[in-house]
Amino acid sequence: MSLHPTLQPYADAWTHSIDAISELLQPLAEAEWNRRTPCPGWSVRDVVSHVIGLDCEMLGDPRPIHTLPRDLFHVTNDHQRYMEMQVDVRRHHTAPEMTSELEYVIIRRNRQLRNESRDPGTKVRGPLGTEVTLEESMRRHAFDVWTHEQDLRTALGRPGNLDSPGAHVARDVLLSELPRVVAENAEAPRSSAVVFDVHGPIEFLRTIRVDIQGRGTLETAPALGPAATLTLDWETYVRLACGRVTPEAVSDRLKTEGDPDLTAAILRNFTVTQ
Repeated sequence: MSLHPTLQPYADAWTHSIDAISELLQPLAEAEWNRRTPCPGWSVRDVVSHVIGLDCEMLGDPRPIHTLPRDLFHVTNDHQRYMEMQVDVRRHHTAPEMTSELEYVIIRRNRQLRNESRDPGTKVRGPLGTEVTLEESMRRHAFDVWTHEQDLRTALGRPGNLDSPGAHVARDVLLSELPRVVAENAEAPRSSAVVFDVHGPIEFLRTIRVDIQGRGTLETAPALGPAATLTLDWETYVRLACGRVTPEAVSDRLKTEGDPDLTAAILRNFTVTQ
């Protein structure tokens, strides 16, 4: 394996999630491909189309030339339009067409990863013509594919893999967004701290400390007398952070302490995916 050690965890996470998705799809009847998922506006078929499209992007394939319909009400910005292209172009594909394309893409991606010898800092194509490092691209991709595995599991009533390699990547991706959520978006008071206590298959206790300039930092040390504390299970944390549920819908799985206006502002701004 020529893959750089820094990239190996992301390759492992992708492999685990994509194999799980493939296994979930094998027994599905045609009608089950139309089941609604927690991903706004997307069916099982749409989520799988998106996953295929993500891997085609990783392979460097040309993007489809396709005009989106005007009545896709869940598509409201350029990023969503960009992502919807790979989905809408496959909307009328049959189940065998979908599974065949997915398996072919998996074969090609496995070959790509076996031969990947580039440095993690190499610049590669990102969404909307941006450039990102290979490490960031693989990290984000592992997170995306695991998140969509969870969408499919929810839609199909097949829970699992909440502590898989992809889940650990997702934890780190979502934690990296917390300083922005608390300090910038929720505008937590300067010189304050907010604690997140998460339990379940993945557990962590993290503090976001906001300095006198209003900048937030992520710390593992607990805070004495925090301005707010949010306690919730890992699955609820993921569903909130990925915009799959509203805080009101999971209020029974959330415990908040401290400044009620601050906790409300944090929960209002908790979604970090587009």
